[in-house]
Amino acid sequence: MAQKKSVVTGGAGFIGSNLVTALLARGDEVHIIDNDPSFRRDTLPKEAILHEVDMRNTEEIIPILAGADVVYHTAAMPRVPYSIEFPVETTDNNITGTVSVLTAAAKAKVRRVVYSASGSAYGEQTVLPLVETMEANAVNPYGLQKYVGELYAKMWFDIYGVETVSLRYFNVYGPGLDPNGAYALAVGKFLMARKEGKPITIFGDGTVTRDFTHVRDVVQANILAGESAHVGKGEVINIGAGRNITINYLASLFGGEVVYDKPRIEAHDSCADNTKARELLGWSPTISVEEGVAELKKEFGVA
Repeated sequence: MAQKKSVVTGGAGFIGSNLVTALLARGDEVHIIDNDPSFRRDTLPKEAILHEVDMRNTEEIIPILAGADVVYHTAAMPRVPYSIEFPVETTDNNITGTVSVLTAAAKAKVRRVVYSASGSAYGEQTVLPLVETMEANAVNPYGLQKYVGELYAKMWFDIYGVETVSLRYFNVYGPGLDPNGAYALAVGKFLMARKEGKPITIFGDGTVTRDFTHVRDVVQANILAGESAHVGKGEVINIGAGRNITINYLASLFGGEVVYDKPRIEAHDSCADNTKARELLGWSPTISVEEGVAELKKEFGVA
């Protein structure tokens, strides 16, 4: 069987780099598009071909996408607080960048684009678990930007015939996360606090709930979405563990002192209904948050 060519935008990022490793392991020719690979340059697999290109440069990425079977579009400027502070820059990257990738995919005659969407598109809802038939209700720029990307993905199938599927991730964590920076995720922040012997900071009262989904499960969902004969027409699919825990409980898995700060502008509760992923992709989560945190603590040398 001929070797498949896969392209991962944002392949030097957290989810993207884990996906690159998995695609190489199954024998793909893997190309990475990333305009800032500095954080992982030394750890990216040498077998992958790195293109330091801005995904918004459509004409420049068309030849990179040419001959690709699937483009996994994981590139984004993530994090809710960052999108609130920098709405123009994040809109340009997360919406214009997505339109550029979809347009290049159409021109390069790529079979399918798997788009990394976000559970933050749901925003505040009165009912849990969150199911794909609910109306999007984003409460911050990041959630809105990722939702708009889904609409473009659906439209590119309808107009240009590019197969697309959007995967709404829920609080992805695991090996390879960036624990530093002002906008790091809770798991990364908690890890560094414990490693440095500092108190864990929780924004709000800690009763906010989130559905923490391990990156290896997310990677498997991407690979299944790239291959499944049941998707490709712009479907939106939740990729979440299907279990929500409070941030207080998450902090308890790390141990140590906890301090509280003012709450952030974000939905209070989140939990994915993953029925659609099970039915259309044959996907199910395999790693519990307790197992995942224990693995990370060991990796970071935190008792």
